[in-house]
Amino acid sequence: MKPTRNRRAGVEAPVRFSAWLLTAACLAIATGCGGMARNENAEGVKLYQQGNYLGAVNHFQQALAKQPGNADCFYNLGATYHQQAKLFSRPADMATAEQYYHLCLARNPNHEACQRALAVLLVEENRQADAVAQLQGWAKGQPGNPNPHIELARLSQEHGDIREAENQLIDALAVDPNNPRALVALASLREQAGDQGQALANYSRALAIDPAQPLVAARVATIQGTASGPRTAALPPPTVPPVPAAVIQAPPGVPAR
Repeated sequence: MKPTRNRRAGVEAPVRFSAWLLTAACLAIATGCGGMARNENAEGVKLYQQGNYLGAVNHFQQALAKQPGNADCFYNLGATYHQQAKLFSRPADMATAEQYYHLCLARNPNHEACQRALAVLLVEENRQADAVAQLQGWAKGQPGNPNPHIELARLSQEHGDIREAENQLIDALAVDPNNPRALVALASLREQAGDQGQALANYSRALAIDPAQPLVAARVATIQGTASGPRTAALPPPTVPPVPAAVIQAPPGVPAR
């Protein structure tokens, strides 16, 4: 896991929900600790990125001592213990990570990186019902935020409930009609269901909102090429894999500075 920098992230590569926050350095480390704690937090982030988790924990704890109750500091500690638990198979570290995530959310229920990280941890612990309840609570507490619905869609899809995944994405778009993550995820579900026209419309809309999505641009080109049919006897273009419905905004990458 990585501490966050409180920045908005881009679309992540296809991964399963349970591995989502822990592959390809997609965990975030928050950078919101302020004042005198900032230097300790920044040093903790640096050590985390170097794989020195013990050193990172020490600096994050020092940052927390200088700014007691800071949600980012709690999150960074949770993210570091979570990473250790995954890399070194330490159940005790997983329990410690969960405690720090809860402390973070008790101070800031709107901490999105922590909400995502806790949901992933619960799924990894085979506590899917708890993960769903946590995400539903997040959605209820933030009715104007589409992200809880996108996370619930991802979880529903992984468990084979495609109808519920689609419903959650529709709910996300009801909150934010121009959310590119929800549009891409919904397009992928519709593409997999064989509705190429609607998939193309959703992909194209997402691309118009955020052009910096090469996977989405590739899907648009592929669907348009399929619709127009072959024009020559040339070799077919290389197959572009579909963008998975679970594609969402990547969580912050490193603990907060």
